[in-house]
Parts: sequence; C-alpha cells; structure tokens
Amino acid sequence: MAAEDVLHRSYLKVLDGRARFQGKAAFKTWLFSVIRRTAWEEQRWDWSQAVRLGQWWRERPDPVPEQDEVDRAKQATRVEMALKALSPKQALVLHLVFYQDLSLVEAAEVLGMRAGTVRTHYERGKARLRSLLGRKELVG
Repeated sequence: MAAEDVLHRSYLKVLDGRARFQGKAAFKTWLFSVIRRTAWEEQRWDWSQAVRLGQWWRERPDPVPEQDEVDRAKQATRVEMALKALSPKQALVLHLVFYQDLSLVEAAEVLGMRAGTVRTHYERGKARLRSLLGRKELVG
C-alpha cells in the first residue's frame, strides 16, 4: 500500500505542477526521479514521525489511573445495567444508532420499522437511560 501511496503522490506532483519536466533528461528518467524523490520524502516523514512518537513516549507522564480505571469500570457497569433495563426495542435502536453509527432512518430500514416508530423508541430510550443513570441504586 505504501508503494501505491508514493506513486499517487508522485502523479499528483506532476499533475499540479510541483514537478516539471524540463527536457534535460529522458521523460522516463525524469518520472522515475520524481517517484524516487517522493519515496524518499515519504520515508523521511515516517522517520520523523517515529522520532516524535519516541520522544513523546519517553516524555509522557507515568499513568496514575488505578482509581480512574476503577471509576471507568463502575461507570461501564452502570451503563450496562441501565441498558438491560430498557425495553428490547429501545435497547436495539440505541445500539444501532450509538454503536453501529446508523442514522434513525437507516436503523428503521434495518429493523423493518417506520422511521417515526424508531424515532419514538430512540427518544424514549434516551430519556429512560438518562433517568436510570441518574439513580443511585445502579451504582456497582
């Protein structure tokens, strides 16, 4: 895939005028030199990104988040319990919209339901989820 990207970028350089053929060499030689130069630039860019990533990795603060992980686990448990408390249709619609990234119309097509019905399940499910997550008895 990287070779295809290099060729694509080389052709773009030629098409947008950043690389100009001036007739000093054969066209084929010139085109290969554009490709070679683009590959070198790409390799240099990848190397500089790796160096920056390495610097960031060495300089990043040590993670403290044992308590954060516990809090996230508790929150995930609360959300899971709240989702189980929804009606099956509400839970399914919310799953399709939030986790599968479908629109309400697309979710309606998948479920074989009218868009208005799906919209109703969606709104009622969100309201029910909001109220359930606000209650303290769901805390782990």
